[in-house]
Amino acid sequence: MALGALLLAAAGCDAPPQGAGAGGPAPGPEVLEAWETVYSVLQHPRCANCHPRDRRPTQGDDRVPHAQFVEGGASGRGVPGLACAGCHRDSNLGPAPLAPGAPGWRMPSERLGLVFQGRSSGELCRQLRDPRRNGGRTPEALLEHGATDGFVLWGWDPGDGRTPVPVPHDEFLRALGTWIEGGCGCP
Repeated sequence: MALGALLLAAAGCDAPPQGAGAGGPAPGPEVLEAWETVYSVLQHPRCANCHPRDRRPTQGDDRVPHAQFVEGGASGRGVPGLACAGCHRDSNLGPAPLAPGAPGWRMPSERLGLVFQGRSSGELCRQLRDPRRNGGRTPEALLEHGATDGFVLWGWDPGDGRTPVPVPHDEFLRALGTWIEGGCGCP
């Protein structure tokens, strides 16, 4: 499905949230299956490393603490003297273990608190569908972010020595669109 069609379908989350603790009807199996695909992508190290629970990014496929003991800071772009851009450029410096890079390398700002690590499927689902906890994004904006943000897209082509997100990008977008169109139902 083309991005334009997916964006039109994204209006489905305007319905009352579905699933555990939402008071609405339980989501259908296709919505839950689509969500589990989205969840598997968000839990992959290419995503979860920069969405830690303690504001300190992890690195590599084994999610070890960042070598320089850095943190995202209030802006998500590091702290004075240890800005992300000090090492992470707009492209990789070379194969792993050299610093990876992509346009706009960052963590979510402290205000957004977009934590992926340590979240159960249901917890992350409820966080992602809630604009107060997803960076103020509408369903359409979530889909567009996943489809066009260069930093996000890097996860599917991270360069030599780094494992890409195993779910093909177009499959991820279809799953995200199905989840949204189905009302953003959660397990």
